[in-house]
Amino acid sequence: MEKKIRTDSGIEIQPLYTTPVPMDELPGSFPFTRGIHASMYRDKLWTMRQYAGFSTAEESNKRYHYLLGQGVSGLSVAFDLPTQIGYDSDHAMAEGEVGKVGVAIDSLEDIETLFAGIELEKVSTSMTINATAFILLAFYIALAKKQGADLHKISGTIQNDILKEYAARGTFIYPPQPSMRLITDIFDYCSREVPKWNTISISGYHIREAGANAVQELAFTLSNGKAYLKAAQAVGMDINVFAKRLSFFFNAHNHLFEEVAKFRAARNMWAHITKELGATDPKAQMLRFHTQTGGSTLTAQQPQNNIVRVAVQTLAATLGGTQSLHTNGFDEAISLPTEAAARIALRTQQIIGYESGIADTVDPLAGSYYVEALTKEVETRAWELIGKIDAMGGSVSAIEQGFIQDEIARSAYQYQQEIENGEKIIVGVNKFNVKEEADAEVFRIDDSIRKLQSEKLQHLRSRRDNEKVTSLLAAIASRATTTENLMPLVVEAVENYCTLGEIADSLRNVWGEYRGI
Repeated sequence: MEKKIRTDSGIEIQPLYTTPVPMDELPGSFPFTRGIHASMYRDKLWTMRQYAGFSTAEESNKRYHYLLGQGVSGLSVAFDLPTQIGYDSDHAMAEGEVGKVGVAIDSLEDIETLFAGIELEKVSTSMTINATAFILLAFYIALAKKQGADLHKISGTIQNDILKEYAARGTFIYPPQPSMRLITDIFDYCSREVPKWNTISISGYHIREAGANAVQELAFTLSNGKAYLKAAQAVGMDINVFAKRLSFFFNAHNHLFEEVAKFRAARNMWAHITKELGATDPKAQMLRFHTQTGGSTLTAQQPQNNIVRVAVQTLAATLGGTQSLHTNGFDEAISLPTEAAARIALRTQQIIGYESGIADTVDPLAGSYYVEALTKEVETRAWELIGKIDAMGGSVSAIEQGFIQDEIARSAYQYQQEIENGEKIIVGVNKFNVKEEADAEVFRIDDSIRKLQSEKLQHLRSRRDNEKVTSLLAAIASRATTTENLMPLVVEAVENYCTLGEIADSLRNVWGEYRGI
């Protein structure tokens, strides 16, 4: 009996592909399967970002300057858990977490320190932040204004994707409906005030990290994107305007060809979704995306093997046509990346970009019978999942019913079972094991960071105009009960040194907290 080989999504791979799949479109034209730009990397390589943030703003600023000196073309900020869920560093809920998985940001002062010596008008910044994205965006805008920057030239991205938090990650604060209101407030505000800013990065990355397969990552991410489109349209926004500032964030795992197929299918599917909802401007139909190599694929065993995994995933992302890329450090299954690991990760992108030749032609895998067939199969299966979600009333309803969460959990369990029974080989884990080498260098964050941040907060509160702060926080709470856009008030509040936790709490007091299902 002939052996059957399947991708992680369960797609059976045939021994040989000999039938071409019709493909009439050109790169840069609808439905953009072959790429969103006619010339792709021939004119300009993807933006090479490195995700970084830890400890205090001072320490993270040093890492940013180091990375810029090593050739990164865009910054990507990681925030600690208290910042992500709306607590100041001196809050009881922040204990043990300050500065651990990202940088601690409590106020505009911290943002001023984080970007010291960096002109915001000259750098593109991505911020992985969701529930408190509106506050971090306000901090960034306030700093840009202090630098005298032209807000119409400021570029970057906030993740701002709350639906995947409910489905896969858990750093939500408020219930779904008011959270969606914050997102549409950001869409509206930025379309007028910061038009080059990408107002949401709809994230499949964390869905995949939670255990979804490639098809599920694609389907759930695009379904969430569809929900954001409809929410913006429901408040009267023009899809041809706001859809141009939406971007996506995908994961890259080890099955090179399935990942390439996923990226190609994503562009095609999104073009059809936006067109169906009324988009006529080609730029509103394009799916632009950032990719990060798969953190969950990295192993603590034989960690240097991860350098090869990251290189394969980098190839998948770039052969698939990503617009920007972060490559993980080989030591990230053990700790935050050391400087040496971050440099190797960046060099991986640079070697592939400048030495491999994949940037020489627009769509290197076009016309491959295998890739085209796999793209079609990934797309067909993703549409089937989206159809199920639509039948439930869309992503918000599907999340509230637990459908997406259950699908991810089922996939994660199946994947782990395949590893444990040896059906799926993970080199150095369930095959080709060796006696462990000496421990890799571990990058640790000291718990004293919380004390430093708390002292800064105490000093800030003693110097600011607390009467003005109280008035602005009350105004935010009052406006939350209306349909008026919250962003102008939030920007004014951070300019007067209201803290992140204070602003988050002012809305907690109105909307409450979401506890999940």
